[in-house]
Amino acid sequence: MPKAQSAKDLAWLSQWEFAHRGLHDGEHCIENSASAAEAAIAAGMAIECDIQRSRDNRPIVFHDWELSRLTDAEGLIEDFTAAELGGLRLGQTGDRPLDLSAFLAAIAGRVPLLIEIKSKPDYDVAKSCELVSDALNGLGDNGYSGAHAVMSFDPQVSAWFAQNDPSRVRGLVATDSLDLGFLGAWRAKGVLEQARPDFLALDIRDLPDEKAAAWRSEGKPLLSWTVRSPELRARALAHVDGLISEGDGLA
Repeated sequence: MPKAQSAKDLAWLSQWEFAHRGLHDGEHCIENSASAAEAAIAAGMAIECDIQRSRDNRPIVFHDWELSRLTDAEGLIEDFTAAELGGLRLGQTGDRPLDLSAFLAAIAGRVPLLIEIKSKPDYDVAKSCELVSDALNGLGDNGYSGAHAVMSFDPQVSAWFAQNDPSRVRGLVATDSLDLGFLGAWRAKGVLEQARPDFLALDIRDLPDEKAAAWRSEGKPLLSWTVRSPELRARALAHVDGLISEGDGLA
């Protein structure tokens, strides 16, 4: 049964800057790692992370479908168990891929968290939603207590949480420039009504945008990603409420 929905606190979405996949440098500190999370916290930033699914159906904090860019293993992350993934090194560091419950326990509500659930056409994303919901609800008597939200390019994710875990803050990640299976999906007729997101996170390359401005004019939070340069930072600050940033786009 879905939880009864109460008024949501969305103010934090515009009060923090989010480190894209944590604060990482690609060598000594790898994206989506515990070290990247700790670096973001030390810098006074909130954290954005990604979720993939392991073979044994655990939500793993990892961005790519393939393992080769970030580990010394080959193959799809979904073909490995959580234990096998936990035995891999991220780059040449001592960090290992973490399941979401361990990641949440490490952050422990110290800063807000955006959890992006990865999806692609014909993927069973509902299963990932269920696993993320279970992980969030399974920590403590009342679930994970730190400020957090779930989001995805796939409108099915926000729709799933609206139906099954409605008290959870949920967002729709949107792009008109990056084709990962959901190019322009947010503009399709009826999508926003079906997905019922609490916020939008729009591709910085697509700003300014009339539809996004209309959304924001209604008092609904608008975020933007990925801010990677001073020029993109200036553009984002002029048009959105919250930034998801990395590298040269950081303040």
